[in-house]
Amino acid sequence: MILEEKYTLSNGVEIPRLGLGTWFINNKSAAQAIRQAVANGYRLVDTAQAYMNEAGVGEGIRTCGVPREELFVTSKIAAEAKSYQAAKKAIDDILSATGLDYLDLLIIHAPQPWNKWRSKKNRYYQENKEVWRAMEKAYEAGLLRAIGVSNFLIDDLESLLSGCKIKPMVNQVLCHISNTPHELIEFCHKRDILIEAYAPIAHGKVLKNKEIAAIAAKYGVTVAQLCIRYDLQLGTVALPKTANPEHMKENASVDFEISDLDMAKLNNITPIKGYGMMRIMPVFSGK
Repeated sequence: MILEEKYTLSNGVEIPRLGLGTWFINNKSAAQAIRQAVANGYRLVDTAQAYMNEAGVGEGIRTCGVPREELFVTSKIAAEAKSYQAAKKAIDDILSATGLDYLDLLIIHAPQPWNKWRSKKNRYYQENKEVWRAMEKAYEAGLLRAIGVSNFLIDDLESLLSGCKIKPMVNQVLCHISNTPHELIEFCHKRDILIEAYAPIAHGKVLKNKEIAAIAAKYGVTVAQLCIRYDLQLGTVALPKTANPEHMKENASVDFEISDLDMAKLNNITPIKGYGMMRIMPVFSGK
């Protein structure tokens, strides 16, 4: 089963290939969602300071009935924390909010604050190096089993790699059918940085695409299952988000193989209209 399969990060830590995203799961609902996911076989849970559900996620982890060491918990430092001290405080705050002694993976949520998203005026290269330095310290102290980034482009990664002691083990990025950053994936793969694919179902935007639906029908699966399998076959960790137990089961029922021909077709799907990066990504900035 896919839920039992794992990748090995560059530092030797194992990470499940399929996990549960918790964006838009509120704090009150998070604990039960985690318990349901774990009961369905999930062992990777992804949260963030910006999601404001870390307390609920932590409660779910502590009360799910599975030993902590069998679970893989990820959180993200808020995109606005862009100094050594701010990052150090963020790490303490995350551990306090979740009630956990350590995190399996901590990520910089974005290379720039959300209200400066993809600004060309300030790339925050030096600031991210300071955040990374705080994460390296926490990693060396045993508070974090792995460290990584999210939404980093190639130039963001090149800057970080030029001055770090410990290289990023993960880059979590938007990656789905019709929006696949192939150049970035190749760059990361060559440097042994694992790609995690968030929003593999494109926030639901792909569900009514007839071309994708036709390929899904060919395999006797749903569009959501095809989309998750697509990301898995790209060599990424897939992180579909849901609080619905039935959707959790459906999302994990992806033990089929997309042919090379159909992968090529899916790689060339016309970008879905009405899906704008600026309308989806800076969700915490008010843009």
